[in-house]
Amino acid sequence: MPTYLTPGVYVEEVQSGARPIEGVGTAVAAFVGFAEQGPFHAPTLVTSWDQYTQVFGGFTEGTYLAHAVYGYFSNGGGAAYVVRIGGAAETGAPSANGAQRGREDKAVRPVELGGFLIAARPGVTGVSVEVADVDGENPPEDRFRILVRQGDQVAETYDASTRKNVKGYWVTQARASRLIEVTEQRGASQTRPAAQTLAIPDAAGAPASSGSGEPARIDPAEYVGDAAARTGFGGLETIDEITMVAVPDLMGAYQRGDIDAEGVRTVQLAVISHCEQMGDRVAVLDAPPGLNAQQVRTWRNDEAGYDSRYATLYYPWVRVFDPALGRNTTVPPSGHVAGVWARSDAERGVHKAPANEVIRGAVDLELRLSKGEQDLLNPIGVNCIRAFPGRGIRIWGARTLSSDPAWRYLNVRRLFNYLEESILLGTQWVVFEPNDDRLWSSIRRNVTAFLTEEWRRGALFGRTADEAFYVKCDRDNNPQESIDQGRVVCEIGVSPVKPAEFVVFRLAQFSDTTSLIDE
Repeated sequence: MPTYLTPGVYVEEVQSGARPIEGVGTAVAAFVGFAEQGPFHAPTLVTSWDQYTQVFGGFTEGTYLAHAVYGYFSNGGGAAYVVRIGGAAETGAPSANGAQRGREDKAVRPVELGGFLIAARPGVTGVSVEVADVDGENPPEDRFRILVRQGDQVAETYDASTRKNVKGYWVTQARASRLIEVTEQRGASQTRPAAQTLAIPDAAGAPASSGSGEPARIDPAEYVGDAAARTGFGGLETIDEITMVAVPDLMGAYQRGDIDAEGVRTVQLAVISHCEQMGDRVAVLDAPPGLNAQQVRTWRNDEAGYDSRYATLYYPWVRVFDPALGRNTTVPPSGHVAGVWARSDAERGVHKAPANEVIRGAVDLELRLSKGEQDLLNPIGVNCIRAFPGRGIRIWGARTLSSDPAWRYLNVRRLFNYLEESILLGTQWVVFEPNDDRLWSSIRRNVTAFLTEEWRRGALFGRTADEAFYVKCDRDNNPQESIDQGRVVCEIGVSPVKPAEFVVFRLAQFSDTTSLIDE
């Protein structure tokens, strides 16, 4: 209390006893993968597709990070952290596997060939371009042959022209290349390039060349990273608001042979472990590409064998339009799925299972599943993506990879993450307060008010608030021994709503014989 010495009127501000608990955000994704530019191993916040392209570039062939982020925003995602891997961290320290890959955080300058700029596509190494004469006598002046080598092998051959108005125009033909990309310089003269062989620098963010033209294998530690060095998704530990983690380019590396099946399992287990340790986020995993339903079942049970309440698995891959290729391509679904989670949270709430929702941007599926095929996958926690006539392509599963029935459904896991984090942050004021009945009463009042509001929104099951939850913080669970140790114990029990996964209508045929009996 202040001391008053002079007569007069005084106004005092009194701290209100009500300290409402606010709900935390539930839909902030983290993506780890390859990009054509941008900082390495530095979690970077992006809030739109345009912002992503400014920092990390656009779509690039052979990588899935851009597709995942684009699918996330197009399906309703609002904020995401992106970690670019494949090079040294910004501090100049070696990359996560302890080896300096020799790539700097800047674009590799392309080489010039006859007025065109040629660069390797992202993910491509050990490329050289040879200019040669076309076969035959007296070939046209504008014609020449391009041999694209990877290592010692000729991988692509083009009979090209410097003339823009012909089908064989060199820049047009190069769009089909999977190794190089060509950009015409403004004002460049249209002259036939001299016969020569040029070594093309490895693409930024691509696996380093082993010296023989073969790409170096990427160790799983490149993805996993190190929490102390702030690399890989280990660097995500310092960002508290993340609720979803996806590694879409893991499967791209698997397709290229940069990482094997055991490495895929190692990285996915590490993602799951990261989410379990953080306790407030869920891993969004992709199944390997090119597998049918039976093969995915075998992979899930015999090879992967994951059992976690903090992880989900989606199958099959989705087909989307790829601006870099000018045609549709197949990509992992994790980015699009994370966007659907965000959209469902915004429209219905985190307690609603993010399923029976349309995937925006998906034009088809890698494999269209039947009900019988999903019967094999749903019980083992594989969330299927299905195409329904007249209803589009939808997520048709909402399970975790847990064998515990209490944590079978994804919305239950995410609801508890939301409640735990909200209560944790909303009760920080309790620390160092006098540990007595008044404190316990304030805790009960604030937590009860928060859970009552969640019950009214439909997040908790029960006809009344008393049926939906309880909050206990009194002398029974705070004895003198606990007080002497400086502890306050508050027990909270909630009854979450669970999705109507199997909707059963029982129909029976009956005849009304009452009128016949009366007669």
